[in-house]
Amino acid sequence: MDVWPCGNPIKGQGELSSYSSRGRQKLESLLNKNMRIRMTDGRTLVGLFLCTDRDCNVILGSAQEFLKSSDSFSQGEPRVLGLAMIPGHHVVSIEVESDSLVGTQGFGSSQ
Repeated sequence: MDVWPCGNPIKGQGELSSYSSRGRQKLESLLNKNMRIRMTDGRTLVGLFLCTDRDCNVILGSAQEFLKSSDSFSQGEPRVLGLAMIPGHHVVSIEVESDSLVGTQGFGSSQ
């Protein structure tokens, strides 16, 4: 399982460890892929991964919000948000849509 490469900033100008370089490459490979982000308040956002920063804030494009439902099988009607910024401290999990990665459908590659 890959780790979302947020946390300690890189120290020193121009010094890229192999870990941070791999993390950056991983993030770049996920740009414009469909993601599902579960948040601490129970909401789920689905949209295109456009951007992140050193604080793990995430920008999703064409985002839709699904509210937590008492029925575990029903997510209810989505609310269209468009462009959404998710603060990193509210992110519980991030999943990448499988067909964005390997040609199958659905979410399941947890990042």
